[in-house]
Amino acid sequence: MSTDSSDLFGALFDTPPAHRTVPVLVPMPAPKPYSYAVPDGMAVEPGSVVQVPLGPRQVIGVVWDGGDEGIDPKKLRPISHVFDCPPLSREMRDFIDWVASYTLSPPGLVARMALRVPNAFEPEPMVEGLRFVGGEPERMTPARARVLATAGDGLSWTRSGLAHAAGVSTSVVDGLVSQGIFETIFLSPPPVVARPDPDFAASRLEGPQKEAANDILAEVRKGEFAVSLIDGVTGSGKTEVYFEAVAETLKKGKQVLILLPEIALTASFLERFQDRFGAKPAEWHSDLPPRMREKVWRQAVTGDVRVVAGARSALFLPFEDLGLIIVDEEHDPAYKQEDRVFYNARDMAVVRGRIGDFPVVLVSATPSVESQVNGQSGRYSTIHLPTRFGDAALPDLHLVDMRRHAPERGGFLSPVLVRAIGKTVEKKQQALLFLNRRGYAPLTLCRVCGHRFQCPQCSSWLVEHRFKKQLQCHQCGHSERTPEACPECGTLDHLVACGPGVERIAEEVERHFPEARTIVLSSDIMGGVKRLRLELDAIAKGEADIVIGTQLVAKGHNFPLMTLVGIVDADLGLANGDPRAAERTFQLLSQVTGRAGRTGLKSHGLLQTYQPQHPVMQAIVSGDASAFYEREIAERERAILPPFGRLASIIVSAETRHDAENHARGMRNAAPQVTGISVLGPAEAPLALVRGRHRFRLLVHGRRNSDIQGFLRALLSQSPKERGSIHVQLDIDPQSFL
Repeated sequence: MSTDSSDLFGALFDTPPAHRTVPVLVPMPAPKPYSYAVPDGMAVEPGSVVQVPLGPRQVIGVVWDGGDEGIDPKKLRPISHVFDCPPLSREMRDFIDWVASYTLSPPGLVARMALRVPNAFEPEPMVEGLRFVGGEPERMTPARARVLATAGDGLSWTRSGLAHAAGVSTSVVDGLVSQGIFETIFLSPPPVVARPDPDFAASRLEGPQKEAANDILAEVRKGEFAVSLIDGVTGSGKTEVYFEAVAETLKKGKQVLILLPEIALTASFLERFQDRFGAKPAEWHSDLPPRMREKVWRQAVTGDVRVVAGARSALFLPFEDLGLIIVDEEHDPAYKQEDRVFYNARDMAVVRGRIGDFPVVLVSATPSVESQVNGQSGRYSTIHLPTRFGDAALPDLHLVDMRRHAPERGGFLSPVLVRAIGKTVEKKQQALLFLNRRGYAPLTLCRVCGHRFQCPQCSSWLVEHRFKKQLQCHQCGHSERTPEACPECGTLDHLVACGPGVERIAEEVERHFPEARTIVLSSDIMGGVKRLRLELDAIAKGEADIVIGTQLVAKGHNFPLMTLVGIVDADLGLANGDPRAAERTFQLLSQVTGRAGRTGLKSHGLLQTYQPQHPVMQAIVSGDASAFYEREIAERERAILPPFGRLASIIVSAETRHDAENHARGMRNAAPQVTGISVLGPAEAPLALVRGRHRFRLLVHGRRNSDIQGFLRALLSQSPKERGSIHVQLDIDPQSFL
């Protein structure tokens, strides 16, 4: 009998008898593993990657820990297939269980993040190759002579590789094969990257950097769990310091994971790694082609890949023998995932190090308040790098009071900043203008009737993107062509853009400096990641005079000719109710101004603000980060906010406002009475409508030692059941309050 096409291995029919059962975790939102029978002759163990029937489908799963004794195998469906793949280690399975328990996520959805490349579960096919066996061709030509000379060392070659090395066409090689001078063999598939050599380039560290490297090496050599925080100003050599920890780990024969918030954009990091170790690390991020993702996953689990540099999802790669995790820019909000399984990769990296009993290194010029407190309490060892590497000096920072130095009518750049840009361009150096707002303008309205363009599916304004001639929603992606007439009153040519985006700043810059070469950097630039990498490379080579960018420019880039940074609206991040607003504004502005003067040139930073006396502004221009952190930590402690308290967010969404509000109120009424834990809300979320769904929010607040997870489990068990369009979303340790 033939099987359905979805049954890849014909295991649903004529299955051999089974005498035992095992739990299998499938990538579904189920609360626990399902039980399956193991056919006679099939060998599985905890961690084995298998295929099992689930309803009418075949799905990937992992044999999990725990027994299924007492269940009759004859009453269970059998495992269909065991993949020829190393099993997930006990360490990895414990990590998946821990993340699921902490985030209150179904363990299957957490395991899914480790199993998202099913084509990698079987060994890669062997590659056809050639080996020289001796003899002379019937007719010798210069091209054939070059091939024989190249292959005479006895090594095996691929057809194309041999042709390329000898500088001939593949037809020349084929002719020699047909005469029996080469034999066909099969080679193992090539590694995705060459093995890094820890001794390829000697360390050039000196002074404070050398001392910091010695401190890190002492932790790595112990080979046990410890967390170190490298707290160094921008350009202080933090990367070179942790490269020494990477080298030591490689010498011990272990693998390394380096987490970066925007690995797809940091080509300069890959080049610096190659300069130090003679080979690039394997990359892991969402823009990686599927075939390359499969190779990296497979070679990480077999140990052929020794170093992976990746985005937050790389934390769930099942390494064979992981011995070190580096979390670069540990403060960056990009480490927080807010989809399906909500987790902070920085915190989960520390957990993975503890479970695997190996060191973790956190790195930042502006560490998070949580990491600062952990350093002060002794949980983390803190290593300070207060000065820049070599002869480079930090930029001189000044506030521009916009109440005294107002821009010209219709503009957003103060005369002070415009003059500074002009002087910088005259000196053949680069200026960076930072505004964390994409598009041309955040709001478009009709000057006649006051109509405002709002997204039909979200409670947010449509942002004009003049380059694309579109109005776009930055929440759901809705877009529409920019109209010529107001859709409300029909008046032509009376639509006005309110406020600036990077495109509008670029327009103003071109008015002031028509001869300057200007580049706009934004995540919605046409051409995607590839185009952004090219633009960043062009800036680094000095092929632009003025760069206008969003927070992408704060991601650790090194621009040698950058001597002026202008913050167009330094107050922007302070204008919301986020308890982390001051911290994030301080971090972002410090990182952006740190792009200037990294190669020793005299540099400046100008921050346009209407609040020059604000503690964040004063901390940045004074360079007194410790005073800012001291004040911020004291305020958090007084309010019992993280890390001195605990928060959990509950978002209830539904297709109607009534359903969302009623369900949220039902959950609030079901909350158990527990000392030290309170529930705030429900209240309409700041973004009350997203993708056509109405949203209400509850916030659970507890003390540091509160059992938030236990409280939430009790609340969920007593709450009304989700029915119809209602969906409940949990976020432990929320980073966003929208």
